[in-house]
Amino acid sequence: MQVEDIRPSGWACTYLVSDGKNAVLIDPVWDHIDHYHSILESRELELVACMATHTHADHITACFSLSSLHNIPYVMWEDTPSLGVSQYVGESSKLTYAGVEFRFHHVPGHSQDSMVIEIDGHIFTGDFLFNGEAGVGRDDLPSGRIEQHWSSLEVLSRFSDDVLVCSGHEPPNTELRTLGWNRKNNPILGFQSIEDFVDWQNQSTEKLGSVSKIKIALPANIFAEIPANIPWL
Repeated sequence: MQVEDIRPSGWACTYLVSDGKNAVLIDPVWDHIDHYHSILESRELELVACMATHTHADHITACFSLSSLHNIPYVMWEDTPSLGVSQYVGESSKLTYAGVEFRFHHVPGHSQDSMVIEIDGHIFTGDFLFNGEAGVGRDDLPSGRIEQHWSSLEVLSRFSDDVLVCSGHEPPNTELRTLGWNRKNNPILGFQSIEDFVDWQNQSTEKLGSVSKIKIALPANIFAEIPANIPWL
């Protein structure tokens, strides 16, 4: 099994999971769809599924486009508002693609449909959990709930220290870390009260400011439609 972050640029991570013949893409970005096809072709990989950890607000997902182009499943959490999804999953779901078993854990907070995708040795956390000082994703966007995010952190107790945290956003060339490392170095995982978490979230939101792409990206992801004009391209 191979797991690789194949984003060509930017801070939004896209993970390729492969057995050398077939491949799954997790959180692909529509802007880079040609890049993904180039990698798949050069490695002679067949794309068999695509998955989104949540409904993204900061970029347009490539999942509904890839699902249509390749006639493959588009996997999301069972109560997602996003259209175009062809395979819904819940806590008891187990899917096998590219020789890998995928399991799913609901972690609402950043969004109501946020989930952790688990495979052996890796958890794909989307914006629910980042590595190190980055903490977690913001909860002030549509369907975000600070209290739920805090409660969802309990889900991490299901995973061992040695699993690798493959998050939704990291600086380019960042070395991904284990959950055990994050338990020591991610500030959120050291908080003892929800009050500390709320303070951190409020400070983070003020520092980050508005989400520049949300008015284009979020409707595109909910309605599974590529807009006629994408300002950043």
